Amino acid sequence: MKPWIRDALNPGVRPREVGAWALFDFANSGYTTVVLTAVFNAYFVGVVAGNADWATLAWTAALSASYLIVMLAMPALGAWADARAAKKRLLLISTTGCVIATTALALVGPGDIWLAVAAIIISNVAFSVGESVAGAFLPELARPEALGRVSGWGWSFGYLGGMLTLGLSLAVVLSAQEVGRGPADFVPVTMLLTAGVFAVAALPVFLVLRERASPQRAAGAVAPVKGVFRQLLVSWRDTHHYPDFRRLLICGVWYQAGIAVVITLAAVYAEQEMGFSAPQIMTLVFLVNISATLGAFGFGYLQDRIGHRTTLALTLFGWIAMVLMAYFATADIGFWIAAGLAGICMGSSQSAGRAMIGALAPTARVTEFFALWGFATRLASIIGPITYGLVTWVTGGNHRLAILITGVFFVFGLLVLRKIDMVRGAALAKQIS
Repeated sequence: MKPWIRDALNPGVRPREVGAWALFDFANSGYTTVVLTAVFNAYFVGVVAGNADWATLAWTAALSASYLIVMLAMPALGAWADARAAKKRLLLISTTGCVIATTALALVGPGDIWLAVAAIIISNVAFSVGESVAGAFLPELARPEALGRVSGWGWSFGYLGGMLTLGLSLAVVLSAQEVGRGPADFVPVTMLLTAGVFAVAALPVFLVLRERASPQRAAGAVAPVKGVFRQLLVSWRDTHHYPDFRRLLICGVWYQAGIAVVITLAAVYAEQEMGFSAPQIMTLVFLVNISATLGAFGFGYLQDRIGHRTTLALTLFGWIAMVLMAYFATADIGFWIAAGLAGICMGSSQSAGRAMIGALAPTARVTEFFALWGFATRLASIIGPITYGLVTWVTGGNHRLAILITGVFFVFGLLVLRKIDMVRGAALAKQIS
């Protein structure tokens, strides 16, 4: 084993386990890239809903419904997984559900609003559960001082997976357009491709990654599973003992709301405001994924040197700059530059956030506390896109104003981040555990 790998891993962790774990990020990133970011969102607004005034709001409402379900259910699912040492089992169930529901999106055509909404809700719920559970493996795999590096490896592989799926989808789109076929012909094929890549690339994590946690039989770990709402309240109440973790949750709600807008509505903005075609949008997202890969990998090493909090602060300043660039962009080149900056900030901010959770969460309840992070990000994913959708609906399609308002989320996130003390928070997590 190479020293730079050995020094990053906990004793007993094999490099191939980390590779399989990172490959899961590779597997599921195609879903967010193709379904939520580059292809199906614009297809829903322009074709399925026929560019109706309410189309963007309907898309954001469907996503918000899925995130609300995850937000309410994930804390209890996390506690159940901790109590029974069943993270891999929950990961398998959620992965299977997302693959099946993504396949169902291939059946959606013009006017199939309810089928599209149902498939999006189911697939996104399953994806979100899996994303949260996969993140809970991080503290088992990486040493505390290497959480940023290992988290960055996962995000980097993830963006590579997104680019692979997007590249295959772009080839399908270009081939279809050459023979005069429209979105109703090529979008279903891209959904099948996305589901297939997810299914195949996710296999190693179930074959290689070990479940190291032991079943927790303490009353605090088992009793809350009796009810979703009770578990939610218990989990949030217990963060009182971890004030920096609680502040990170609040910070995450703010800045993740802005990221959720970029992920789910970038293609809609590019199409509606900048006049981009489908191949242009997919190429744009390709650029975002390349820069996000570099951002996640590079900042993963940087944050272990300068600290997770400082790294996240830098990326939030970057997000604010990106929003201003997108708002003022009238020529394509300005929007392309903003997209590149968004990618760098996206990879690094998400990697830093996951590493901070790993550092501040108590060891014995790591899945439960990662589920709280999932709760925070899903709440953000409701607030951000639905705010954007409401602004466009009320203003008759003013996407520029909607993207400008998105910048407020990053500003508030930065203000809360200033109050987080990583040293104190990590010490409390170890002491109380």
